[in-house]
Amino acid sequence: MKTILAAVDSSGMSAAVVAEAAELARATGGRVVLLTVVEPPVITSEYAPMIENIAEITAASEKAAERHLSHLRSRLRDEDIVGESIALSGAPVVEILAKATEHGADYIVMGSHGHTAFYDLLVGSTTHGVMRRASCPVVIVPPPKKEPKPRKSKK
Repeated sequence: MKTILAAVDSSGMSAAVVAEAAELARATGGRVVLLTVVEPPVITSEYAPMIENIAEITAASEKAAERHLSHLRSRLRDEDIVGESIALSGAPVVEILAKATEHGADYIVMGSHGHTAFYDLLVGSTTHGVMRRASCPVVIVPPPKKEPKPRKSKK
């Protein structure tokens, strides 16, 4: 049985990533492992007074991630796809690669982006980091194409 690791986050890409992972699971007779990694807040000296709130912020983020995973897991169940879900805190690239190895993933499915271009410039792209270091094929799901807005006719 093939194992497809679907790395999801709270962006709008999650539904497309899960749909692609489900399609791959159906085609290969595989199972899907949903994974979300909550990245701890970045702390700078300007925010030092907020350090005591980090545990609360992280706990709230983890709880929201669990709810999101539960929803995605039920979508897989509705499609008769075998699956499980994992929520972790840490560095996304490191955790995705570690879980892929631990679960013997045959494929990693993830979105082409989850953050703004500015964030990716500062922190680096999770997708890029996984692609460079993965020992299995990585399926990248592009964002949905936006429908062009109808032009208003001039009168």
